[in-house]
Amino acid sequence: MKKLVLCACLVMALSCPARAHEADHHAQHSHEHASQPVQQEWGIAGVPEAVTRTIVLSMSDTMRFTPDTITVRLGETVRFKVDNHGHTLHEFVLGTPNKLTEHADIMRHNPDMNHAEPHMAHVQANASNDVIWLFNRVGTFGFACLIPGHYEAGMTGTIHVTR
Repeated sequence: MKKLVLCACLVMALSCPARAHEADHHAQHSHEHASQPVQQEWGIAGVPEAVTRTIVLSMSDTMRFTPDTITVRLGETVRFKVDNHGHTLHEFVLGTPNKLTEHADIMRHNPDMNHAEPHMAHVQANASNDVIWLFNRVGTFGFACLIPGHYEAGMTGTIHVTR
């Protein structure tokens, strides 16, 4: 019996470094993929070197974006310079109308949710932030502030991507 327990302990001790290495390798592998751009229905994260146009968007406590309608061409990489002229936190989130509505519902239940996606930006009061996006899909998409109450108040906009 003592030999069996000793063998089991020896096997576990020898396999732990291998398991730790596998877990470490998996974590590194997952992290590498996490930094890769993810294709969305409304486009994909762009890179600063490819920016072909900068669009300045203003946000305010009137719960509006200015402008609230934008047209871009298929293949354009746009830098959205999002300026918050209000006295409260706002955000800029790109998406389809359905995805924005779904995300707004999630935000109502998790108001302190942190955004770390390339198509989203929190913008503190009297500050600005950038989102760089490659529009590689034709269609009509949207943007919104999904802070609870802001979306419901009409803080939304439309992006038309044309050929």
